[in-house]
Amino acid sequence: MQQDQSIKTIDVRAIAPRERHPLIFQTFDALAPGESFALVNDHDPKPLYYQFSFEREGLFDWEYLEQGPEVWRVRISRRNS
Repeated sequence: MQQDQSIKTIDVRAIAPRERHPLIFQTFDALAPGESFALVNDHDPKPLYYQFSFEREGLFDWEYLEQGPEVWRVRISRRNS
């Protein structure tokens, strides 16, 4: 998939770990159906994926744009219901 340069990006590398997931979920919850944002992290955010799967089951799509070893980028999209 081609990268959209206009996509909102959240770089959580400089954010305190306890503040990361609440910020990410707030951002996701503010998306309209079909919208997405890119998450930038310094490790694989797989635990976040599992949390999304539990708390937002069926509502999101998860696409790795970059997979380390130093930077991970993931596009998180709100599905069109």
